[in-house]
Amino acid sequence: MNRRLISSGSKFESEIGYSRAVVHGDWIFVSGTTGFDYAAMTIAADVASQAEQCLKNIEWALREAGAHMRDVVRVHYILPDAGDFEKCWPILRKYFGESRPAATMIEANLLDPRMRIEIEVTAIRQQASSES
Repeated sequence: MNRRLISSGSKFESEIGYSRAVVHGDWIFVSGTTGFDYAAMTIAADVASQAEQCLKNIEWALREAGAHMRDVVRVHYILPDAGDFEKCWPILRKYFGESRPAATMIEANLLDPRMRIEIEVTAIRQQASSES
């Protein structure tokens, strides 16, 4: 099986030594993704805006892999303050409301104190994904 690496061009990927996503066959493993706008290297202050940007970044990586958000089967949410999680629910429902992947929320410190959420997903390309 071929393995393909996907990079967003984020400085974090080269500095730390990882890929935004790894494609292995029909499986796509998207690294923990924060709310940074990687083009501008800016990050919003509020957790809901960061969640939206995380999911836009993930959506981009999945498109690069030939997949869609509906192909996500597993998601991990990591927040330094579990009390912020509910503020993200409307955004999460917007992206995952129909596909409803298996999910876990973990409270843990993140690398940069400006980061309020990090999201990691696993997806598997479906036949319908390549046709749309």
